[in-house]
Amino acid sequence: MSQPSPPPEDDPALLAADTAIAPPPDGPGALDEITRFVGLRWEDPQTVWMRVRPELINRGGLLSGVATYAMVDYCMGSTLWVQTTPAERIATISISINYIQTATEGEVVCRSELDRRNRSVGILKSTIHDERGRLLVTAIGSYSIFGRRPTGQ
Repeated sequence: MSQPSPPPEDDPALLAADTAIAPPPDGPGALDEITRFVGLRWEDPQTVWMRVRPELINRGGLLSGVATYAMVDYCMGSTLWVQTTPAERIATISISINYIQTATEGEVVCRSELDRRNRSVGILKSTIHDERGRLLVTAIGSYSIFGRRPTGQ
């Protein structure tokens, strides 16, 4: 018995042909319940995709800033995380986001870049684009880098 074909809107080949940016069909899965709900998919540590779904649309009919903030925070975090040692942990200090445009459907992609890292702080920048390449969000963020606590403390 053959597998049914995916609906056209979910077909990665059609997305690639019809858009400037093609999302990964199924990137690595969720890290926790938040990323599972939002629907984040990693292409690599610096690139995270999300399909805009009705659950992510706010009462104004636009993509919720909560969803894009989560996207930026997790993408920045994973970008910095791959630059840490097993003895280090990280935590968000601050993220400043500029909402330029919005999306109401389709895929959006966040790309993050590490600007500077020293022993205690990482500084990153991110952008979110829609699948046609329109810039939706710019962001800068700072993260604390610190040692792991001994077990039991």
